[in-house]
Amino acid sequence: MPHYPLQGEEKWRKTYRHLTAPRKQYAAFVSTMDEKIGRVLSYLDRFNLTEKTIVIFQSDHGHSVEVRTFGGGGSAGPYRGAKFSMFEGGIRIPAMISWPGHLPENEIRTQLATGCDWFPTIAELCRVKLPKRKLDGKSIVPVLKSATVPSQHKWFHWQLGNGPRAQWAVREDHWKLIGNPRDPVHKNSLGPNNKLFLVDLEKDIGEKTNIAKDHADVVKRLKKRHNLWKHDVLHN
Repeated sequence: MPHYPLQGEEKWRKTYRHLTAPRKQYAAFVSTMDEKIGRVLSYLDRFNLTEKTIVIFQSDHGHSVEVRTFGGGGSAGPYRGAKFSMFEGGIRIPAMISWPGHLPENEIRTQLATGCDWFPTIAELCRVKLPKRKLDGKSIVPVLKSATVPSQHKWFHWQLGNGPRAQWAVREDHWKLIGNPRDPVHKNSLGPNNKLFLVDLEKDIGEKTNIAKDHADVVKRLKKRHNLWKHDVLHN
C-alpha cells in the first residue's frame, strides 16, 4: 500500500471528497494505510515489543499513473517519471527504519541504498549468517549508524525486461545513464536522440537535460559497465 486497487476506507473517502480525482482516491488510500500502520505500532507499544522489533517501511517504486489507479494521484515531487520508469521518479523512493535503543532516531540519510540491501542489513542487525552466494544487496548498517560514511555501492544497476528495447539504468556516484528511457508522466517528451540519457544528479536532480553528447567518455564507461553486469546476471 498504496497500491491498486485503491480501496480507501469510507471515512477517509468522505474526508477527502472535496479534492479532485485522482488525488482524492489516492489521499484516502494513503490515510487508510497510515491508520493501519499506526495500529501495528500501537500493538508493539502495548505489549512492550517496540525495542525488540525492527520496523522497516519502504515503497517498491514510484507512484503509478496507470488507469487502474485512476490515472495517478501520487507525486514524485521534483523528480521526473513514475512507476515503470528509470528516471528518479520511478526508482527513488522513501524508506524508514526504526529500532529504538539500537539505531539512531530522527535522522536522515542521503547515501545511495536500495531495496535489496535490507536482506543483508537485517541479517547483520539480527546476527544471522548469510548464505554463501553472491548478493546484489549490501548491508547498510554503517550508513544507518553514520551520515558521513560513503554509500556501500560504488555502482548500481537496474533493468526492466530484456532484449534491445529493455529499459535499464546504471548509477556511478553522481552520474546516471539510462538506456531506452520512458517517462510515463510526459509520454511524448523523449525522442530518438534520447536512447541513451545521461544526467549529472548533483546538477540536474529533475533529469531535465540529456548531456550524453557532452560526455561521450562517461557514456562509454557506464554502458560497458552495465553490459558486464548484465552478462554476469544472465550467466551466473
